[in-house]
Amino acid sequence: MSKSYEIVVLGGGVGGYTAAIRAAQLGKSVALVEKEKLGGTCLHRGCIPTKALLRSAEVYAEFHEAEDYGIEAEAFRVNMGKVQERKNRIVEQLHKGVQFLMKKNKIDVYAGMGRLIGPSIFSPRAGSVAVELADGETETLVPEHLILATGSRPRSLPGLVPDGKRILTSDEALELPEIPRSVIIIGGGVIGCEFASLLSDMGAEVTMVEYADRLLPMEDKDISAELARRFKKDGIRVLTGARVLPETVSADEREVRLNAEQSSGTVELTADIAIVAVGRIANTEGIGLENTDIVLDRGFIRTDDYLQTAENHIYAVGDVNGKMQLAHAAAHQAVAAVERIAGMAAHPFRVQEVPRCVYTRLQVASLGISEQEAKDAGRSVKIGKFPFKALGKALVQGETGGFVKVVADRESDDILGVHMIGGHVTELIGEASLAGFLNASAWEAGQAIHPHPTLSEALAEAMLAVDGKALNL
Repeated sequence: MSKSYEIVVLGGGVGGYTAAIRAAQLGKSVALVEKEKLGGTCLHRGCIPTKALLRSAEVYAEFHEAEDYGIEAEAFRVNMGKVQERKNRIVEQLHKGVQFLMKKNKIDVYAGMGRLIGPSIFSPRAGSVAVELADGETETLVPEHLILATGSRPRSLPGLVPDGKRILTSDEALELPEIPRSVIIIGGGVIGCEFASLLSDMGAEVTMVEYADRLLPMEDKDISAELARRFKKDGIRVLTGARVLPETVSADEREVRLNAEQSSGTVELTADIAIVAVGRIANTEGIGLENTDIVLDRGFIRTDDYLQTAENHIYAVGDVNGKMQLAHAAAHQAVAAVERIAGMAAHPFRVQEVPRCVYTRLQVASLGISEQEAKDAGRSVKIGKFPFKALGKALVQGETGGFVKVVADRESDDILGVHMIGGHVTELIGEASLAGFLNASAWEAGQAIHPHPTLSEALAEAMLAVDGKALNL
């Protein structure tokens, strides 16, 4: 059997279901194909469950600091079973919400594995989707336009093949039934840092192994240095410039063992578990790309800045195109792709316009390029920086670590980058995103009235500090 649609979406994660909703809003007939649960990695194995665990870890850590606030707390502990129950309730509530949105927008959802087919009796061009349904039947969906949103999965390293017991992927680490006494985290990017933060806050002894010369190597160097200082203060051992020697990896019923090589020598490491957090790879296998002219680039689907593939009726959004593996980037791309298909004015996707967030307890949030990237691009820059320890609200909250850093062009006053590390700064980066969207200068952003006492004052002061006009430094 076959059925025709104006738009078919392959993949039901944030990019996929957002594309389907926007297409339905524009009056298109829409089908969405998902082999597992609607919501994808972000909802079930990424953004939401990790943040739920991080929140529990934050609450537990704050109990340890309760006496600083005049609160005497006794006999508190982590009940990991209830932590997991809370996480699962949040995920399920949001999952039901996505299912409701599909019904509300009259989107046909096909639960099954979708695979692209080439020119056939159904269509003279590639891109129809054969869906293998749960009952064993196959239905062919024939779209005018196809949007690929198949997402990604955890990457592994040679010799570090996850076994689900002692060597875990980030997916498996989300289901820990209890907090390990010790853990080795391989990878100092976003995922590795978040797991280091939450497990350390819950009492585990954490060692991080990062191949680059610093944590969060894609962020501004000042941010990396501040996070490393905080991790050291919290008792997290960080080995940078370190390479895991795959031939030394072993595991048994009690522990995992491996050696990490640094310029200063080899370090032997032993822990209850190891978590491999070295990035993610695109889900491009088994979906029939070989039946199309779509091109892969380093394992990702190559698209132009408008998310269009080499097949002009097929688009790819989210993790699968490798532009930026963030849920909100996927959602933004999804809307852009659908609106371009609908003939609306299109805005090219630019990585520099996407906010980036890391939900460690001392959070990181950034937008645009770093100071070094600006200099490498030949820009003459001026820097504004303001520490949270100078803010009344930070003192009240009990988290005075970190700062806001603004990188601006010396000639035009354009904001090139905003970099924050501090308590709950992920709630502040939206203002920087709006300033960038409106092409505001640092002076204009600093002139906006910010309420007192709030953490947002740090952003205003950093903007003013670009020209040496901060009021509270």
